[in-house]
Amino acid sequence: MSTDAQILPTPGSAPPRPLVEGKPQARRMKRGRPLRFQPRLPGPIWNDVLGERPVGGRLRAIRRISTAILFTLFCIPIQAVLLQLPGTAKSRFPRFYHRTLCWLIGLKLRVIGQPCQQPRTLYISNHSSWLDILVLGATLDARFVSKAEVAEWPLIGWVSKLGRSVFVSRNRGRTGSEAQELRARLEAGDSIILFPEGTTSDGARVLPFRSSFFSVADAAARIQPLTVVYDRLGGLPLGRKDRPLFAWYGDMETGSHAWTLLRRTGARVTVVLDEAFTPDAAPDRKALAARLGRSITETAAVLRQNRDVVRAPGRA
Repeated sequence: MSTDAQILPTPGSAPPRPLVEGKPQARRMKRGRPLRFQPRLPGPIWNDVLGERPVGGRLRAIRRISTAILFTLFCIPIQAVLLQLPGTAKSRFPRFYHRTLCWLIGLKLRVIGQPCQQPRTLYISNHSSWLDILVLGATLDARFVSKAEVAEWPLIGWVSKLGRSVFVSRNRGRTGSEAQELRARLEAGDSIILFPEGTTSDGARVLPFRSSFFSVADAAARIQPLTVVYDRLGGLPLGRKDRPLFAWYGDMETGSHAWTLLRRTGARVTVVLDEAFTPDAAPDRKALAARLGRSITETAAVLRQNRDVVRAPGRA
């Protein structure tokens, strides 16, 4: 057969392309300009998977803040009435209030361990955010120790007073009288939550514990250390650069911090409660502060590394 034979086109088919060195010649593009693709979401957030969305995040934050405020206004008169009545309802209702608030703002709560059920328990915790109040209020039946300025804040101050918080000025001249008030609360059967760091941290570390906060430890029946770490955002493990979304420290404003945080989804906090022990387990308050600080720091480091916490009996 001759290699120069021509292949005739079949009826209805396109004519064959001319051969150039044994290869079909590519058709020339008729489009004068190249295609240009635009992202659906313009701006720098296009490359940020977990970034803020211009509409959805704002609507979400408005809904969460509005429902939280309305629920708080509904609960204030209920708690005010319960405080005038005998029984334990005035202690159980704040836990229901704080658990519901966590649900309304989209914060999932995970608790490892059991809180001590004995009265006059002194709970010792790290402190990194205003969210700690909601988290611990939903977990424990105890009174908070807050700075005196909180009592003057609108709405938050009212809630703190109805929750029977203890307000301290941290003024050297009033240290003795405020310590006596804490001691009296413990001797009356109340449990108290202390933040011995004295301020909030950036969430990436636990600040040294101040031994002065343990001057009333001998009035407690039991001491229980607990660790609070915010470890999920968008359903994924939280990285170091995202910790300021939860941590509230320095000169951060509460309103702007809450607005930024409540626009996000998939947030989770983990609370680890270690075994409670008696105050006489440590020789003095400095040794007690060092022991508790070391235990809570180690647990927080494990949680920040997204590892499982192994709770051994008598750990703390």
